[in-house]
Amino acid sequence: MELSQLRMFRAVAQTGSIVKASERLHCVPSNITTRLKQLEDELGTQLFIRHGRGLVISPDGITFLSYVDQILGLCDEACHALGPTASPTGTLKIGAIESFATARLPKLLADYHDRYPSVDIEFSTGTWQMLIKAVSDLQLDGAIIAVKPDQPDINFLEIYQEALVVVAHASLGRVSCAHDLRHQQIFMWPVGCPYRAALTHWLSLHQVEVQITSIASYATILACVSAGAGITLLPKAVYEQFSGIGNLQCYCFNDLLPIHSYFIWNHRIRHHPARQAWIDLLKASTNHGR
Repeated sequence: MELSQLRMFRAVAQTGSIVKASERLHCVPSNITTRLKQLEDELGTQLFIRHGRGLVISPDGITFLSYVDQILGLCDEACHALGPTASPTGTLKIGAIESFATARLPKLLADYHDRYPSVDIEFSTGTWQMLIKAVSDLQLDGAIIAVKPDQPDINFLEIYQEALVVVAHASLGRVSCAHDLRHQQIFMWPVGCPYRAALTHWLSLHQVEVQITSIASYATILACVSAGAGITLLPKAVYEQFSGIGNLQCYCFNDLLPIHSYFIWNHRIRHHPARQAWIDLLKASTNHGR
C-alpha cells in the first residue's frame, strides 16, 4: 500500500470518476484503474461499485476513506513540520558550561519558552570536553562552551565575550596588579576550565606563582571567598549573579583579556527548526547583551 494509491482512491471517491480523478492527479486513467485494483486485492474487498458511467464508493470504501483522510492528513502535516517554514516543535537538547548556565541561561530559557511553547527543552551542564563529545555523538542538539572548537563535524557561532574579574573578600583592600595576589589562596574550577587557564596564563606573564584549589562549583568557590579564605576569577556576568552574597568585591585588569563563548552544533543535522530558533535567539541576545 502506497501513498500514491491512497491519493488515487480518495480522488476517485471525491469525483466519482476515474477520468476526472486522472485529470486532478495529472496521470492516465489506466494507471488509476490498475492501482485501485491492486489496492482492492491487497485489502481483500471492493472499494467501488460501477453505476452507469461512473463509480459509487462501497460501504467498505466509505470506512476505508475515513482512514485514508487521516493518513493523508498526517502525511501533509508531517511534510509541513519538516518544511523550511515549519514552526519549531519537539524536543531541543541543549548543554552548557556551568558559568553560562549560571549567568545567562535563565533569561534565554524564559524568552525561548515564551516564543516557542511547543518545544520541550532538555538542558544539561558539563565540561567543554564533555559537551563537544555529546554534540559530536548527536546526544545534544547544541551546547555553549568557552573554547573555540576545531573538530571537523562541529559548526559554531561566537555569541559572547565574557569579561573576567578577580573576586575577593571585601577586606582584601587595594589590588592594582597581579603581584598583589601572590600570597593569596586561589579557588578555581579543575584543570581544563578555560577561565582557570586564562588566570594561570595571566599570572605567569607577571611571573606570579600561586596555589590553586580545585572546586567544581561556583557557589562553593564564592562561599570560600566570602569567608575570606582566598580569591577567584570569574566571568563578570557570573559575579553579578552572586554579588548579593555580601563581603565580596571584584577587580578588573586591562591585560586580563575576555574569554569568547560559542554555541556549537553538529553540521550533519542540517534541518532543525527548534535549534535554529535557539540560534536566532542567541544572536538577538548577543546583539543586545554583549
